[in-house]
Amino acid sequence: MAAEQQENDGHDRHGRDEDTGRLIQNRYRLQELIGRGGMGEVWRALDESLGRKVAVKCLKPLSGSADPAFSRVLQERFRREARVAASLQHRGVTVVHDFGEHEGVLYLVMELLDGRNLLQVLQDARGLPLPVPDVMDIAEQVAAALAYTHAQGIVHRDLKPANIMRLSDGSVKICDFGIARLGHDIGFTSRLTGTGIAMGTPHYMSPEQIGADEEIDHRSDLYSLGCVLYELATSAPPFDLGDAWAVLVGHRDTAPRPPRGHRAELPEELDRLILDLLAKAPDDRPENAADVCGRLKAMSAAPAVLPVAVPAVGLPSWASDLAVRSGAQRVAGAPRGAGAPPELTGAWSTRAATPPPGLLGLLAGRHDAGIGLARHGRWQEAEAVHRGVAAERERVLGADHGDTLASRYELAYCLSRLGRADEALATYEFVAAARHRLLGPDHPGTLAARQEAAYVLGQLGRHVDAHQGYSAVLAARERLLGADHPDTLACRHNLAFNLGRLGRLDESYVMAAEVAAARERVLGPAHPDTLASRCEAGYLLGRLDRWAEALEAYRQVAAVRAAELGEDHPDTLAARYEAGIALGRLGRSPEAYDLYRDLVAARTRTAGGADPETLRARHGLGVNLGRLGRWEEALTEARDIAAIRERVLGPGHPDTLVSKREIAVCLGWLGNWATALPVYADVADARERVLGPAHPDALASRNDQAHCLEQLGRAAEALALYRQVAVHRRGSSLA
Repeated sequence: MAAEQQENDGHDRHGRDEDTGRLIQNRYRLQELIGRGGMGEVWRALDESLGRKVAVKCLKPLSGSADPAFSRVLQERFRREARVAASLQHRGVTVVHDFGEHEGVLYLVMELLDGRNLLQVLQDARGLPLPVPDVMDIAEQVAAALAYTHAQGIVHRDLKPANIMRLSDGSVKICDFGIARLGHDIGFTSRLTGTGIAMGTPHYMSPEQIGADEEIDHRSDLYSLGCVLYELATSAPPFDLGDAWAVLVGHRDTAPRPPRGHRAELPEELDRLILDLLAKAPDDRPENAADVCGRLKAMSAAPAVLPVAVPAVGLPSWASDLAVRSGAQRVAGAPRGAGAPPELTGAWSTRAATPPPGLLGLLAGRHDAGIGLARHGRWQEAEAVHRGVAAERERVLGADHGDTLASRYELAYCLSRLGRADEALATYEFVAAARHRLLGPDHPGTLAARQEAAYVLGQLGRHVDAHQGYSAVLAARERLLGADHPDTLACRHNLAFNLGRLGRLDESYVMAAEVAAARERVLGPAHPDTLASRCEAGYLLGRLDRWAEALEAYRQVAAVRAAELGEDHPDTLAARYEAGIALGRLGRSPEAYDLYRDLVAARTRTAGGADPETLRARHGLGVNLGRLGRWEEALTEARDIAAIRERVLGPGHPDTLVSKREIAVCLGWLGNWATALPVYADVADARERVLGPAHPDALASRNDQAHCLEQLGRAAEALALYRQVAVHRRGSSLA
């Protein structure tokens, strides 16, 4: 659903008949009113010149009785928003495409965002605060955007939940710079001229905005950010009083209650940061938004627990322990089982007739924390949290309760990302069967579990079974939702991917290209799902040995992502990684080497040296060192990466095994076949153990082992392995 890019929470979601279909400047066709605020309306529209969906904000004409001076101020405010927003180019700020006047109406053309503003996110939470990882993630993104705008000399001055959008991919954007101040612009003070009413929104205004003569600088935005974070973390603004004047007096004269007074499980560091942002005097707040961002990054990186203060009354000791220890190892890629909650024994090991007071809320918080850990790629920690929560929910609610099944679904997701495909499949199948029985075969939850089960079947090399699973889910979604629904297209995308794994490359490419075109039509050319399908089409072009076309596809995706998200965004870097593969396959190894060297630097800078994607980029660098004949350097790189991956991801993780195989490849090229043989055998054994003996990766490893035996003159053993591989491949093709 497209984001409602609006100014306040009084919205009319139905467009007026006389304006629907209106054409502005012979270019922008208004289609649906998606927001209405105090000074404007926002429409979903089509840019007929470029064929893209946009948001068009129009300044509403005032009645004839309106004060002309007030009208001039509003028009100047609207023009100011256009000038300010158009000057900003940052992934955390809404992009402005155009501005003008049509038939006496001022209009602003912006990117159409797919998501919800934070006011709506809070409303969706039904009076509950957001999970702590979500609060910190949003805070860090908003602080980064403010650091950029402040560096441009721009102060927003109306930062509030309704002006912050959270997109469907988790990214955050600031919008509505209608009362922003550009440096020392003259003729526009902190008040609306002649009205005596301070500009801003009372619940989020800084003390200095309330005073008539006080200078406003970037620290006013930091105070407003503190108000927003306070509300996200506690579900209420810091001064939630009966009338606007009482709220303003509270900002000016009253110390806010610490957030932990509302919600004891908040981390102390986050509580302290919010209170620092809410300091009455600007000099007592953090120096700038970059400082705020740095403090948030330090909290996320710290190996400390997510502290949870649990009331002792009514809860057994294990519940407090669970609250503190679940997710205790906050270092990305901690060893499997780190931070796992303790096993439960004793009187609380059987289902209670009535859950202890506060237990269900505690478990809901831990569930949300697990989702937050997964969003940041901290799969081991997330798996431990979800496993503990699922077990406790089953004990107190039952195995078939919706919350229990939701935890098992998230657990399966983590298991699949950890390479533990067999466990993931069993868990998804359990969830799918229970939801089928309780909710019906066509319920969205049932179909979601069945689709994820098909994905894991693909991980296990059971592509025929995966094809059947995807086809069944696709048929149901087409029947229930239509061919162009995003969920239907997501299933078709996965089906196209799986067709490629079945060797049906031409069909796979055609379907992937069709999905990309449909997503571009439905979601827009820059939507993350559209770009994902274009990447998949590029991958299939490579499989078809059309590497030049694949390279062009990846470069186009990388360019769009860089423009939309930034050069260092993980999705931008992922597309550049794929472009490096294409360069290597085209024999352009020097270019690939340079690309991967830059990519390693970017990944290390943004995510750290032990991040899986940093290591993947280093692996690409090592492969191209080998292609350039620099085998000793390539071997050193492969050994270093394998050691880190084994420590961070585990010895049986697919990425770890890829690095071990690369060690063997380098040893072979250096003529050390005897040293390479046990490495090849170790990789083959591990893949057989995790994926099964007939999985394509396991068979490829046995083939490597046979080739190594052949190089060592052990022809009989090599022949036996080649025959074993042939038997399994023949069996797979018959299946």
